[in-house]
Amino acid sequence: MESDDEWGFDFSAEELESLERDALNRIAQRNYANSSSSKVNSSASTTPTLSGAGAGAGVGADDNSSSKKVSVKFFLHASGNIAAKCVYDQVLVAALRTIPKAIWNAKERLWMFPLLSLSSAEKIIGGLIASNIQIEALDPLLQRAISAASTVPDLRDRYDSMNKSIEPKLLPFQREGVRFALQHGGRVLLADEMGLGKTLQKDDEISYIFILQPGNILYFLQAIAVASCVHDSWPVLVLTPSSLRLQWASMIQQWLGISSSDILVVLSNSSGLNKSGFTIMRPNTKGNIRLDGVFNIVSYDVVDKLQGILMDSDFKVVIADESHYLKNGHAKRTTACLPILKKAKYTMLLSGTPALSRPIELYKQVLEALYPNVYKNIREYGDRYCQGGVFGMYQGASNHDELHNLMKATVMIRRLKKDVLSELPVKRRQQVFLDLADKDMKQINALFHELALVKGKIKASKSKEEAESLKFTEKNIINKIYTESAAAKIPAVLDYLGTVIEAGCKFIVFAHHQPMIDSIHQFLLKKKVGCIRIDGGTPAGSRQSLVTDFQDKDSIKAAVLSIKAGGVGLTLTAASTVIFAELSWTPGDIIQAEDRAHRIGQVSSVNVYFLLANDTVDDIIWDVVQSKLENLGQMLDGHEKSLEVSVKQQPTTSSPSKQKTLDSFVKRCNTLNLEQQPKLKHPRH
Repeated sequence: MESDDEWGFDFSAEELESLERDALNRIAQRNYANSSSSKVNSSASTTPTLSGAGAGAGVGADDNSSSKKVSVKFFLHASGNIAAKCVYDQVLVAALRTIPKAIWNAKERLWMFPLLSLSSAEKIIGGLIASNIQIEALDPLLQRAISAASTVPDLRDRYDSMNKSIEPKLLPFQREGVRFALQHGGRVLLADEMGLGKTLQKDDEISYIFILQPGNILYFLQAIAVASCVHDSWPVLVLTPSSLRLQWASMIQQWLGISSSDILVVLSNSSGLNKSGFTIMRPNTKGNIRLDGVFNIVSYDVVDKLQGILMDSDFKVVIADESHYLKNGHAKRTTACLPILKKAKYTMLLSGTPALSRPIELYKQVLEALYPNVYKNIREYGDRYCQGGVFGMYQGASNHDELHNLMKATVMIRRLKKDVLSELPVKRRQQVFLDLADKDMKQINALFHELALVKGKIKASKSKEEAESLKFTEKNIINKIYTESAAAKIPAVLDYLGTVIEAGCKFIVFAHHQPMIDSIHQFLLKKKVGCIRIDGGTPAGSRQSLVTDFQDKDSIKAAVLSIKAGGVGLTLTAASTVIFAELSWTPGDIIQAEDRAHRIGQVSSVNVYFLLANDTVDDIIWDVVQSKLENLGQMLDGHEKSLEVSVKQQPTTSSPSKQKTLDSFVKRCNTLNLEQQPKLKHPRH
């Protein structure tokens, strides 16, 4: 017996009225046909007899070409399934029931079935004898894409081969992302909203994160996890913006346990002393550069120079971080990267801003890269999804829902922060290590050499007066290093902020030195990014109006703040991304600055990023901040607490361990009663 959800029992009044009209029309047509056939016996006045089959029982074999046409429309549903929409017809319903895994969606009044059943559905419906059934099929491009996606190997059985140090750290929605990538054959776009993907959870404490920028939600760690599931296809190539190369190297080394010497990073300069021991290659090296690491990390700006070598290396696993860098189909880096992405067996594209509102930017960056045999004709794509275009310029958008559903069904997984907010910690901190040019490091290196000499003299001093004099000199040198470090970091900081701007989110950036603040502000204005600026020269009466603009206006994306002047008394909860271009010597300043966004009124998880450079003053300040927090803990808790590290580090990876140390002590300070913090220079506001 059929349930009430099946057609024939659960009709609305309008649908019943429509069925009645249809039945009456059929009766009239049959009466007319019977009347015409009986004209041979013109004297007869017999009234035609109506059979039960004619009273709306559906399409019968005796229906003629004048019967009402029944249209069946196939379309791609938001769920990722194929949907069939049509008016009630008994024969048609019987046919729809025979489609493999077809179900009746009573709420939306649609028949639904998986992508794999599409070809069967078309054959079943197309094979009906009744001539009055018409099929409104999917667009040919859509059909080809679905067909191609249906034939990729499902690799979900490889989930259990994931590196054992990663899987327990994944949040539930991150595990879902890994399974999605494996289900779709490892050729996917991980496009979660920014702020989710870099999280690793340690019990119930604040999460520790060590990588990347405030970009897409959750993709980075997922990509490493997927790569570990296809270990038999290594080595791996990682394409990334230049500012993120060392962060990738650090995360890969840490979470996969790979020897740092097996991680090859292509750098254009010395980038300090390479304390972590990665294998460094330079694109200007004489002769052929060798990309023979287990993981090979290359920035987009040198791919065109190395394309021949990259193609010859035959990488089967390729990760393209911030893949929106490839959205311009005419750019050199796009034309250089595409053959590499197409050739790979497994290609993972990572971007929280894949330009879903401008379909043409998805063509090269995502669709052609992942399914080159489907997306061969840009005109075919442009005509359907870009409003046809004019003179080959496809800047519009059409069939937007269909394209979005197509990407979700075949290549893309995207979660919004609001959907998984319950799984996220309230505040997460991470280090971002900048890549400084040799020329910017010269003065700093000279000052560090001078500092080392002074420290040696202090150690060898024979009188208190001499030692005090030398310590004064030491302090002056450190202050010079502080100033020079800010100047040296400016180009790398601006490069990093360029990637943040691409994400389109609101963010706060803190700095200390005036040249750094000026450079950031001018950079944002040059990029036409709406911003506010609050530093020591900002009149007190103007500050609240600037804060109001940042909170209320969507056009204002950035707040450039002095750590001292903007770190207290302001509520900037419109942003959930906080960036420190420089550090403060006082840990209380850092905590208070973070809390401009992390305070009452914040409805999202706050991500804090410290932009650091090895072999600059950042090395000194980080240790000083740690020491002050440790002393504060000893004073308040009555004993010194040991440094807790959630994951054991290799001796060469000193940077990530610093991150954990700071998080551990800042977390403790955040949990203390505010009245118990006499060492903090400023009270919280």
